[in-house]
Amino acid sequence: MSTSSGATTHPASGASFSTPSPMDPRRRNLIIGTCVAGGAAVAAAAWPFLDSWSPSERAKAAGAPVEADFGALGPGQRMIVEWRGKPVWIINRTKEMLADLAKIPPGNLVDPDSKQANQPPYATNATRSIKPGLFVVVGICTHLGCSPTDKFTAGDPTMPAGWEGGFFCPCHGSMFDLAGRVYKNMPAPDNLIVPPYRFASDTTVIIGEDTKGA
Repeated sequence: MSTSSGATTHPASGASFSTPSPMDPRRRNLIIGTCVAGGAAVAAAAWPFLDSWSPSERAKAAGAPVEADFGALGPGQRMIVEWRGKPVWIINRTKEMLADLAKIPPGNLVDPDSKQANQPPYATNATRSIKPGLFVVVGICTHLGCSPTDKFTAGDPTMPAGWEGGFFCPCHGSMFDLAGRVYKNMPAPDNLIVPPYRFASDTTVIIGEDTKGA
C-alpha cells in the first residue's frame, strides 16, 4: 500500500517505509569505492583465521564437507568458513533482524521464494534456513562473483531509504536482504546461494552435505 509521501505500508505490520531503489550513480560509486578499500582490509585479516582451522587443501579440492563450530558466535555476528574454495557465511540473526526481514514486501524482490535456482528445499522458506536465526549462505554475488559486504543495520545512512538490513555488493551495487534475496533492478540475477548443510549438534554445522533436504 502506498501513501501520499511515496512510502510503502507493509500489509501485515502496518509499518511505513520507503522502498529501496537504485542509487544515484555518484553516490553508488562513492559507496563502492569505500567498500572495496574496507573489504580488502577485512579480507587480509580474515584469511589467516580461516587457514588456521580449515580442512586440508586436498579435502577442499575434493569438495569434502566442512564442520564449523558456531557456539561462540554472538547475536548479530558473522563467521566465515571456506568450502570448495568459496567463503560460506554463518550469521546469527537476531530477533530484530528477523523482524526487519519480515517487513520487506515480496514484490520488491526478484525471487522472494527462491524458485529460480537449484537450491535445498530449506532455502525456499521466508528465512531461507533450517533454523530461522542461523543463516548459512555462500558469500559470493550471483552477478560476477564479488563478495558482498555487511549492511546489517536497518536504516543504514549509506543505503537507500527504506533499507531493512542485508548485504551490498561493492563491485556493481547489487543489494540483498538478510536472507540473501536480491532486490529488483539490480545487476545480480539470482539470490545468494544456500549450500547443502545439516546440523551435527546444537552448535555444530556440517557444510557440504544434508539429510535428504533436511
